[in-house]
Amino acid sequence: MDEQSTDHVISVTHLTHRFGRKVALNDVTLHAKRGRVFGLVGENGAGKTTLMKHLLGSLTPDSGEVRVLGFDPTRNPPAVLSRLGYLSEDRDLPRWMRIKELMRYTAAFYPDWDAAYAERLREQFHLAADAKVRHLSRGEQARAGLLVALAHKPELLLLDGPSSGLDAVARRDILAVVVRSVAEEGRTVVFSSHLLDEVERVADDVAMIHEGKVALFTSMDELKATHQRMVVEFAEKKSEFPAVSGVLEVQGEGREWAVICHGESVATRAALERVGARVLEETVPTLDAIFIARVTGHRSKELVA
Repeated sequence: MDEQSTDHVISVTHLTHRFGRKVALNDVTLHAKRGRVFGLVGENGAGKTTLMKHLLGSLTPDSGEVRVLGFDPTRNPPAVLSRLGYLSEDRDLPRWMRIKELMRYTAAFYPDWDAAYAERLREQFHLAADAKVRHLSRGEQARAGLLVALAHKPELLLLDGPSSGLDAVARRDILAVVVRSVAEEGRTVVFSSHLLDEVERVADDVAMIHEGKVALFTSMDELKATHQRMVVEFAEKKSEFPAVSGVLEVQGEGREWAVICHGESVATRAALERVGARVLEETVPTLDAIFIARVTGHRSKELVA
């Protein structure tokens, strides 16, 4: 298939994949735009890694369509793999190699390998050229994996749980490189993680995956503009919270309750006031709070706007 003239570096349409009777991905549709960080969030087992494997072309859809950089990755792997970088939480680096050998070995696969850039990354990540992979810490292995994923300056960078199990310093270093790679060089990054606070710090767009389905797909700006956390008070104690359109999750008892809401703030306030609630406080909820409210909230689906 010829490359498409589109702003979508990734286009997934009605993708379904099963492992036996288990439906790992169920009618998934989403797109990642050029030059942005796309956050893919969800609990472990939600389907994030299965989706990543489709983007890499290592899995074939049972139904639906996947396009990466305009190509079907299963039918034209060279056109896709030569233009992307990939890092998973498993690292998958040859443990017997030294860092300098790993760099030379990987460079042989990529005509666009930038040796000077690779050396700058090695120094930035404090990786000794003679150090063997088997002797590196988890954080150092993650940095080494990121080095070889970035040094050929790919158009698309896929990070599948790259900071899982790492300390705060290692996670910070990885996030810093992700931000710079987009802001300074215009690359597209797909960043998959169950650590939602990390995704919130760097993502321009976000898709929430729950049990193989897309629970929410939007820009981070739109997400924050359309969700609120409100603390409300009733004149009298309530044994349960009244039904209010747009309320995703409620916590509390008696007179004071905290609610996560979706919709326009003024309209939500008016709906709460109609059931006798007075808004004491309004803040923007975290991505983590929104995700929990969306997938495990205490409101029935018909109340979700």
